[in-house]
Amino acid sequence: MGIRTDLAIEKFNYEEKDSYFCEKNGNFELHFAEIFDFENDCQRGNKFVTLYFENLERITDFKPLEKQFLKAIKLLLDDSESVLVVGLGNREITADSVGPKTAEKILATRHITGKFAEEIGLAGLKSVAVLVPNVLGNTGIEVQEILRGIVDKIKVDTVIVIDALCAENKDRLFKTIQLTDSGIAPGSGVKNKRKELNKSTLGVKVIAIGVPTVIDFPNDSENLVVTPKECDILSDKISDVLSRCLNLYLQPNIDPEILFQLV
Repeated sequence: MGIRTDLAIEKFNYEEKDSYFCEKNGNFELHFAEIFDFENDCQRGNKFVTLYFENLERITDFKPLEKQFLKAIKLLLDDSESVLVVGLGNREITADSVGPKTAEKILATRHITGKFAEEIGLAGLKSVAVLVPNVLGNTGIEVQEILRGIVDKIKVDTVIVIDALCAENKDRLFKTIQLTDSGIAPGSGVKNKRKELNKSTLGVKVIAIGVPTVIDFPNDSENLVVTPKECDILSDKISDVLSRCLNLYLQPNIDPEILFQLV
């Protein structure tokens, strides 16, 4: 049995795809490919954007990465008036905490509307709701069931989910961000795959953002899931990067200095 991966760039040869392109900017790379599932629907391809960058601990200026991230997400998602951001994973497990840590730093604005928004100088806010649904083992409820109920109730246009992923190559751990419009299966990164979250199951567009945090080494005698020894530091740092990038994308009408004071 080979090493498992959740990264499309490791599963498929992007360069063989007609839609493939790659852009390099200093120490950052952006790879785009549209991958068709001919067994299910050959008319609709899933789009994958993969950002690759140097060691997080060596980056002093994140503006180039923010610029690449904004370009990446705009390749997948048009402007949405209302968004639900969901942090998947278990905050108590360091390698699975990227989703919750990121979501906790997203500015929730759905409750700031009308005259109140105008009075406090935030009339340009877009509607953003944030949820950290925890995991099935702690709640007894599938994340898909939770989100279906919430999406039906608050009528969002788009769901953005953030989760930890599994990689094949150790050099991709905490150095890669994958964005896709194909959705995600919660828990896949830590070998606890749950019911899928995608447009078919939730009824709205789903953008999945994932960061590989572990490598899974299956064999006949035991299964080993490994992560860098600095996993706690790296999880904090990548969640800071993701939340900053997402806040910039979600609130383009708000001055960044004001925006980050509100988070």
